[in-house]
Amino acid sequence: MSTLVRERVRRSTRAGPAPSAVERKRRVAAQRRIVIAFGGNASYPPTIKGLASEQLALMAEACRHLVRIIQSGYQLVLTHGNGPVVGNILFRMARTANELPPMPMDVCVAHSQGGMGYMLQQTLVNVLHREGVQMAVSAIVTQVEVSANDAAFANPTKPVGRFFSRDDADRLVREHGWQFVEDAGRGYRRVVPSPTPVRILEMAAVEALLGANVIPITVGGGGIPVMRDANGDLHGVSAVIDKDLTSAMLAAELGAEALVMLTGVDRVALDFGKPTERWLDRLTAAEAGRHLADGQFPPGSMGPKIAAALRYLEGGGGEVIITSLDRAYDALQGSAGTRIVA
Repeated sequence: MSTLVRERVRRSTRAGPAPSAVERKRRVAAQRRIVIAFGGNASYPPTIKGLASEQLALMAEACRHLVRIIQSGYQLVLTHGNGPVVGNILFRMARTANELPPMPMDVCVAHSQGGMGYMLQQTLVNVLHREGVQMAVSAIVTQVEVSANDAAFANPTKPVGRFFSRDDADRLVREHGWQFVEDAGRGYRRVVPSPTPVRILEMAAVEALLGANVIPITVGGGGIPVMRDANGDLHGVSAVIDKDLTSAMLAAELGAEALVMLTGVDRVALDFGKPTERWLDRLTAAEAGRHLADGQFPPGSMGPKIAAALRYLEGGGGEVIITSLDRAYDALQGSAGTRIVA
């Protein structure tokens, strides 16, 4: 870490009141700061074998879409999901448990965060270099505090990893005590607790990198879930935090002018997949909340993104854009995607 970055970290961690949402917005008004959240399938879709070369190629394609955004003057903060990858890490450990001690889930989340962050960091630097843009990129191993009283610990709902047959799922339940749910007729997936993020612990590092004109990659996979004990010490917990919820918290705390959530469709739809399907260019938070309550956005589909959008807007955020990766630049220019505003 450079002397400049260390000094910014030191200054940003001094005791004092946290800046208000208005103050955060004022500080970055001229910087056009945005948070872009990649889904886990952006670099690890179910169609690949899982080779590192496949993931790097997919990340390179994704990063090419970021260049125009950076060249347009936006200051980027990147986040990413990790569902397929952390699930594979957990499965690999289960398969080798008789030979090597398995790591706890929080360490597995850290493994996925570090590995995916490294590949995304390297790929983006290479793509920017080929385009003549000299910018540094840095992935941060990021902890996110959750509450011990979160109801999610008693009701695991977050799918991770690959699909299994019923027989294989039953065997893993017997051998390892995992919990499974049937997923849209495609097989069975392991589910784990998904508590609500309370606080991002490496915010000072994110701000320091931005101040040094470095693109941060942070809260990968929703962040490494941790709790504080009675003495204030941190300890990892067995859970996976929703990436979109943490990205919304991050965007609000950074005073970002927009939270961009990338998904597999260009826009949000009502009655998705039905003859009455209607694509939406714009939604107010109130409209989005009503549609979410009416079941238009299912938990396993667009629901988490809409919930995250509402959280960001409630925290004073500017606007949320939901679109596909290849339309991200167009969406920021107002010609694609679905905008959700307060």
